Amino acid sequence: MPTLPNTLYSASQVRELDRIAIEERGIPGIVLMKRAARATLEALLERWPGSQCISVYCGAGNNGGDGYIVAALARQQGIAVEVIQVASPEKLTGDARRAFEFARQEQVVFTPCETASTPASGVIVDAMLGTGATGTVRDGFVSAIRAINASGLPVVAVDIPSGLCSDTGTILGHCVEADLTVSFIGLKRGLLTGRGPAFTGELLFDDLDVPDDIYGEVTADATVLDWPHLASMLAPRPADAHKGLFGHVMVIGGELGYGGAVVMAAEAALCAGAGLGSVATRPEHVPAVLARCPEVMAVGVTSGQSLEPWLARPTVLVIGPGLGRTPWSEQMLQKAVASGLPMVVDADALNILSEGRVAVNADSSKWLLTPHPGEAARLLGIESAAVQKDRFAALAALQKKYAGTVLLKGVGTLIASGPDTPGISLCPYGNPGMATGGMGDVLSGVLGALLAQGLSLTQAAHLGACVHALAADDAAEHLGQFGLRATDLFAPLRARLNQNLAQGLW
Repeated sequence: MPTLPNTLYSASQVRELDRIAIEERGIPGIVLMKRAARATLEALLERWPGSQCISVYCGAGNNGGDGYIVAALARQQGIAVEVIQVASPEKLTGDARRAFEFARQEQVVFTPCETASTPASGVIVDAMLGTGATGTVRDGFVSAIRAINASGLPVVAVDIPSGLCSDTGTILGHCVEADLTVSFIGLKRGLLTGRGPAFTGELLFDDLDVPDDIYGEVTADATVLDWPHLASMLAPRPADAHKGLFGHVMVIGGELGYGGAVVMAAEAALCAGAGLGSVATRPEHVPAVLARCPEVMAVGVTSGQSLEPWLARPTVLVIGPGLGRTPWSEQMLQKAVASGLPMVVDADALNILSEGRVAVNADSSKWLLTPHPGEAARLLGIESAAVQKDRFAALAALQKKYAGTVLLKGVGTLIASGPDTPGISLCPYGNPGMATGGMGDVLSGVLGALLAQGLSLTQAAHLGACVHALAADDAAEHLGQFGLRATDLFAPLRARLNQNLAQGLW
């Protein structure tokens, strides 16, 4: 099968690709259906070779039609197969009806879902709802989904797990927990963000031999970032390089009790190639910062007035790690904004912004905002669940409101940069081990370092999100996901950024 493509589509965009292929290019729908079924069965048998028993849960639409053909092809290969009909075959029309007749011709066993027993062995194929599902999953499908998830058997989802919204990655009440998903024609964006990755399992893609030029007729608004391409943004350093060439990142934050955040961000900036790194924090934290990382220049500031003279030195600010939400915190943010320097705006700096008392009418065009869903919700004045319900819409709203580049953290991190760089980008890397304190602080330092080295806001967001996530993947590979710490990323982060040069790719 082909590797995953870099373009993501909504359900309506995939339907349009389907329509063009069938109506304008003359590819019969039943042919595409048979190709999809064949790709699914081949993927199933490659993942679980020697499978002797397959149970296919079929709905009434084209997704169900794919399932009926999977069953027919499996029967032709001498595999014991049963179709569990979640929707009555009387509802089948068009190509889905033809697929049902093909399965009946091959003497596939059909069992209505109401009378079927939960499969006890073999592999389950989910071909119930597909990309057309909207609203909460209905009762008949709920019972089938529960049976599949409770079976303990391997599950293959045809195109998308039933109950997963293909546009947003949210769960429509209940969702099949697949071990393998085979997606077709256009990769659905909900598979890679929100709850999607938790229910998709291993993701494969097959374009079903749809002609390449068809894709040029449908404009997608989201792309998947690709590390090999991004890594080429960083050029080798000249032989006469000096630290002034690579920028000075100042991290501002570290209210009392939160001093670790600023030193992690500053150390990450140095690991990511900044020429100089400094910290402006509460005086009480300066000794700890210097003890942890003597390469960092640390200054103690007690007010916005005491911070102001230090702002003449850096080229980029990272404001927010451990900042807190006190009057001192607000003064730090106010002075940072007044400096006019490019800024990575993170953590409590975002929370202060959301309260509307600081940085009113500020020019945010040089800001890179990095909210997690909770911070995004506060910035938009909505609930966190609403952000997660449609991360794409939330990201677009944030970018429109704050004008800079926005990086919405979470599984399938999303990035938007405004009208000059249209579209949304998705980072496909990372792992659950990253769900620990300090990961965001390390990311903010990395982003600051990339900006300091001359990358644009968009370039820094794209490269920074991916190298941060890949460093976590590398760390988890060697250390495991359980107990992964933010500082465990420093060594693999440097290794990733140096990898291309070591391999002679520049």
